[in-house]
Amino acid sequence: MSSSVRRYGNFLILATLACGFVMAMIDVTAVNVALSDIARDLAIPLAGLVWVVDGYTLTFAALLLAGGALADRYGPKAVYQGGLGVFILGSVLCGTAPDGVFLTAARLLQGAGAALFMPSSLSLLTHSFDDEQVRTRMLGMWSALVGVAGASGPLIGGVLVHQFGWRSVFWVNVPLGLLAIVLAQLVLRAPARQPRDLSLWSHALGVAALAGLSFMLIEGPVLGWLSPQVLSAGVLAVLCAALLLRRERRGGHPLLPRALFHSSSFGAANGVGFLINFCVFGQLFLLSLFLQQAGGADALRSGLLLLPMMAAYTVGNFLAGGIAARHGTRLPMLAGLLTASVMALVLMGLRPATPYALLALGTGIMNLAIGIAIPAMTATVMRVAGKQHANSAAAALNANRQIGALVGVALVGSILHMTPSWPVRLPLAYAIMALAYGLAAGLVYQHVRLPQVRAA
Repeated sequence: MSSSVRRYGNFLILATLACGFVMAMIDVTAVNVALSDIARDLAIPLAGLVWVVDGYTLTFAALLLAGGALADRYGPKAVYQGGLGVFILGSVLCGTAPDGVFLTAARLLQGAGAALFMPSSLSLLTHSFDDEQVRTRMLGMWSALVGVAGASGPLIGGVLVHQFGWRSVFWVNVPLGLLAIVLAQLVLRAPARQPRDLSLWSHALGVAALAGLSFMLIEGPVLGWLSPQVLSAGVLAVLCAALLLRRERRGGHPLLPRALFHSSSFGAANGVGFLINFCVFGQLFLLSLFLQQAGGADALRSGLLLLPMMAAYTVGNFLAGGIAARHGTRLPMLAGLLTASVMALVLMGLRPATPYALLALGTGIMNLAIGIAIPAMTATVMRVAGKQHANSAAAALNANRQIGALVGVALVGSILHMTPSWPVRLPLAYAIMALAYGLAAGLVYQHVRLPQVRAA
């Protein structure tokens, strides 16, 4: 087989596997652009809009581990296609929603579909490329495609809403999802199944714990952190998490294969994933409000101002494959996280009067560094897992990252509620980010000891 044919085949596989998650990323970001039109058309209050956005993340995070277990039991290709089907159905229901409750329920279904195809896509990527250097490059390109989708989502959503109305944001998923299902059938081979028990009680405890945590984080600022509902949700989350940990330690069929924890690199890389998303989504939430409230920008101008900062992630993703192929995964993770921690300390000096160019430069450097670290983190997890445990490892990593995003946005929201002025809010938020990135770098330094990948 010629190198050009091989490269074309590799790209087709990559496009097939990225298609689902890219579609989901565009959907998430485009929905944010459509919120005003949705609220006006369906008469949804602010609290309802929060659930329209976060309901998707809730089921996505809560069901990711179940998605990995189902991929083990029934095969990642079948679960990938099934997840796309569920996501398409959720999109159709969103596009026909008559009211806010129906729309929120459909968004929950979309999140469940994404929880099925997300871990399966990473597992299929691992199975599709036997050469480790090729796999590392493909992971970098996959992350870059996802980054491009996330950055372009608001623009795509704005065009769709302007030309065809907010429902088109959901209807566009139907042809894209069907195309992904067909391509998966044509170009992906079906890896062997890894039959294991589903551990339904453990999954139920995990879903209940994350649901309680999500309710507490979402409704806490609205109902009050000491309200009976929020306190009850917190107690539910703690009790279910404690019971789950007990079952994982003593049960015969744990959610995650115990072999994954024989290497401390697995736990460390998952901790890094949590902390990265904690900072990335917390910062995005912070800067979106800062540019509008302190800078006086409208939504469109805010999106344009954020674009170069968000594009830095994508540039870092494209660079990551070559760097990891030459230096291994430990160095880009460590260097990227340390650089991000230092830049967060620098950005503690940010004030409303700070020129935009300095904000964009500092944030761009931070995001570039994290863009390099993310594919290396993903490759570390998948390498420790190997093909046998790839489904479960991918599900665990992405569940941790989604939980990190929920916690990061909630904490930044609490900072904005507690502190009255931006000259106080900004240093406090960036100090927490610097600490989180520094902690992540410490995890890599202490625990990631994987063999280095030599250059070809």
